[in-house]
This record gives sequence, C-alpha cells and structure tokens, in this order.
Amino acid sequence: MSELIVSSRPELRSPVLVAAFRGWNDGGQGATLGGGFLAKQWEAEPFAEIDPENFYDFQAVRPNVSLEDGLTRKLEWPSNTFLHAPIPGLDRDAVILLGVEPNLRWKTYTALVLELVQDLEVELVVTLGSLLADVPHTRPAPVSAAASDPTLVEELGVEPSRYEGPTGIVGILLDACRQAELPAVSLWAAVPHYVSLAPSPRAALALSKRLGELLGTEIDVAELEQASEEYAEQVTEAVASDAETARRPDGSGRGASVRREPGRGADALPPRARAERGGRRRDRRRAGVLGQSDFGASGSAGFCSCFCSCFAA
Repeated sequence: MSELIVSSRPELRSPVLVAAFRGWNDGGQGATLGGGFLAKQWEAEPFAEIDPENFYDFQAVRPNVSLEDGLTRKLEWPSNTFLHAPIPGLDRDAVILLGVEPNLRWKTYTALVLELVQDLEVELVVTLGSLLADVPHTRPAPVSAAASDPTLVEELGVEPSRYEGPTGIVGILLDACRQAELPAVSLWAAVPHYVSLAPSPRAALALSKRLGELLGTEIDVAELEQASEEYAEQVTEAVASDAETARRPDGSGRGASVRREPGRGADALPPRARAERGGRRRDRRRAGVLGQSDFGASGSAGFCSCFCSCFAA
C-alpha cells in the first residue's frame, strides 16, 4: 500500500504547488497561517494525503484527542493534506500542501511529494517559511527568498537568501525540485523574536502578498490586514509591560536591523541550543512577559489564538 493516498485526481490548469509545514520552518506559525489562509480564501478541497505512520516519532509529535459535541472523542494524527483550488484572477489552479515537518525518512517523504507534483504536471513549486529575526512588530514583515533558479528571485524583487547551515524539510524539497529541474522558490517572512509564541498574521500577510506578486495576481488579504492591525496592538500592549523592551527605540529590542536568512533565530537552532538561548532570554526578561499568555483567551486579546484555529491546518 502506498503511503501517498490519492482519493481523487483533479483536472488542473497550469498548476502551482504552495506548501507550508508546521515545525522548524514555521516561526510564529507565519507559514502555516499563510497556507491555511489561502486554502480558506480559495475554498480549496482536499484530494490526497500522506499516511503519517512511518514519518513521525509520535512521542515527539503526538496525535491529539478532541471532543465532538462534548461527548465523542476524536483522534487527530499529524496530517499532510493536499488540496486544490482555482486561483482567482488567473487561468491556473493551486495545489496546497498543508503539512507537518516529518521526523523520519525525509528522502522518502520528499519523493512522495515530488511524485504527486510530477503526476499533476505542476509547473511551479512555492514553499512558505517564517523565521525569528530582529524585526519590529510595528512594520511589515520583511520577505527573503531562495530559489532553484536565481532568475525567480530577481523576478520577485526580494532579497536573495545567503543562509548557510542546517535546513528543514523546506530546504530538502527545494533541492529535490532543483534536481528534478522543476522551478521552485521558497519565500520567508521574518517574525519578531521577542513575540515568537504568538501566531503572526503579519508574516502570513507578507507571504500572501509576495505569492500574489510572484503569480501575477492580487490576493484578497483584507482579513489578514485586519488581523495584522489587531496583532500589532496586542504586541504593543505586551511590550509596554516589559520595561527593558519598552525602552528600546522600536519596541523590538534591537533597533531596525533584520536577519533575513531562512533558519536564523530559533528556527535555525537544534532543540538544545534553542532551549539554552531561551533560558538566557528568560534571565534577561521577566518570565512570560512576551509569551502566548499575554494575548489572552477572550475578547480582542484572544484574537491570535482564534486566528490560528481558523486558518491553520
């Protein structure tokens, strides 16, 4: 039995794959928020998935149990779902992959994705990523890019990535596309390092806009723009409660400098290094000042968590 389960084969016009993965490549959940938003905005329908059984350590990425109607327990495994939708304003379709970075067998996982991409005659692969960086929450999220063909970065008009170091499943998929001579580009939005636990609609907004520019169409991002305004207000309130951060010029803690390389910040470090750096930051700040709890669970303060549940896969 194949680990790639295709329930139906849609008829697609000049398809483009847009992929976003939870995990190492998803600082502030910006990538998966962006991918989930596109799936909702374009009313995408699922048609295929990858069986998670042989790709995850379920002690590291545990399945979730939830209640339906307050009674029935529902088990949800880590999912990698392919959806399809027409792209508004274009005579082409999107295939959207909303997944979770696997723990095991990356080459096999990537080969399955590439198998479906080639079978569907996808013409362009676009991966979304978000990284922690020294950027303020009061400005649009900077976007950098890496590509299988340097001309794609030039056409997009963004700063090319010069990152060297450890990579995630996004980097593996990009390299597989390069070897298969399939055009591919990876878009990365920067997320303020000091508010990394809160979902970042601002990163999702920046990625969606850049994707629209790359495809040559305007994506309706009004909902993301509103979400970004509320996000900025909430972060400003949280920052104001932290004396050290509030004293700095732009509220980011580090001026306006930007680390734009994919994988910088917590996104680039192995778990132990991330934990050590997090400990040092906690020593410099009051514990929890800029954590997820600062965004509350009700009213306008709970917006980020509601946004995540609505748009993330």
